[in-house]
Amino acid sequence: MSIIRPVMGQLVVLSSPSGAGKTTLSKMLAKQNSNFVISISHTTRKPRPDEVDGKDYYFIDKKNFENLVKEKSFFEYASIFDNYYGTQKETVIKNLSNGKDVLLDIDWQGTQQLKKKIKNLKLVTIFILPPSIDILKQRLINRNQDGKKLADKRMKKFSEEISHWKEYDYVVVNDNIDSCYNLIISIINSEKNGIKFVYNDKEIKNTINKLIS
Repeated sequence: MSIIRPVMGQLVVLSSPSGAGKTTLSKMLAKQNSNFVISISHTTRKPRPDEVDGKDYYFIDKKNFENLVKEKSFFEYASIFDNYYGTQKETVIKNLSNGKDVLLDIDWQGTQQLKKKIKNLKLVTIFILPPSIDILKQRLINRNQDGKKLADKRMKKFSEEISHWKEYDYVVVNDNIDSCYNLIISIINSEKNGIKFVYNDKEIKNTINKLIS
């Protein structure tokens, strides 16, 4: 009698500078694809008015977060804008074991840690760029949920964040949310079939040159 082994899901990392769209795209992917699950991070920051504990994040205090770090409960964690964020191992492994594709909305620090820690897991990393600095600024202003002071702080962090784009398997430009979504879906499906997705990266290089000039 042959043994049927469960098919492991795929781990998908979406990273971007603040305001470039990784959280929106993660939610679109999970909403429109029943096999995708968003990994819910733990964070020490305060919830925004429309956020729900256990749905958007697990909101905990600094002491509890540090205890989880000591217990080595996280795949990755990082300090971002004076708050901690972390991805707990247990739930991710459970979802992957059940054949679910797990989406991680994390930054470059977390991605670096994740690459070092995971073994025998399928991982694809995608970095999302804004089409221009002006559009990124406008998106941060339109969010208006963290205040102008934090929006300015996020913009100052932009150069450091974008400098890590070469560390990712793929880089996409979020000029149009639907087009960017379709491109990410194509990348993920190609990777699930063991095929490297090939696309014209001229637009990517042009956008990067404009963003860093």
